[in-house]
Amino acid sequence: MKITLTEFDGLIVIDPTVHSDARGFLQETWKQSTYAAAGLSENMVQDNLSWSSAGVLRGLHLQHPHGQAKLVHVLQGDIFDVTVDVRQNSPTFAKWFGIRLSEGNRRQVFIAPGFAHGFCVLSDSALVAYKCSEEYHPETELTIRWNDPRLAIHWPLESPELSEKDASALCLDEIPRDRLPTWTPNT
Repeated sequence: MKITLTEFDGLIVIDPTVHSDARGFLQETWKQSTYAAAGLSENMVQDNLSWSSAGVLRGLHLQHPHGQAKLVHVLQGDIFDVTVDVRQNSPTFAKWFGIRLSEGNRRQVFIAPGFAHGFCVLSDSALVAYKCSEEYHPETELTIRWNDPRLAIHWPLESPELSEKDASALCLDEIPRDRLPTWTPNT
């Protein structure tokens, strides 16, 4: 397993070890002891599976309180995955990170609590799996507008298909500061 740290405290790219031969491949997508040895010691308590068609954009979502760490990877298809640091006092506050995740590269992204997360589908469809360190609490969910001018995310889609919730989301500066998480180093 190869771990790549990013400029964001708590955002890590993982290239898992893949054992391939003529029959196919085997890959561990989560093993508590292996990931803990790599510094990812979150206790994952919920698995989610999301299927979306081409052109769909989901996000940007987070929970606060009850922030969720997430381990995201693609089982089928190709996505552009985005995280935005919305932790007050963070040196990377309001900055975003984007990465292509696909069934071909088998890459994973670990996202600490306090980041908004979203993705858009680049293939005909995509099946995305992610582990969460906290159960879903809809009453604490925040949604940030995907095309917030302050964030200036370079999405590879101009007119994505959105849910009603995502289409009506607020820009980051419209969200009261007491609704946002606060950064503490090494979270």
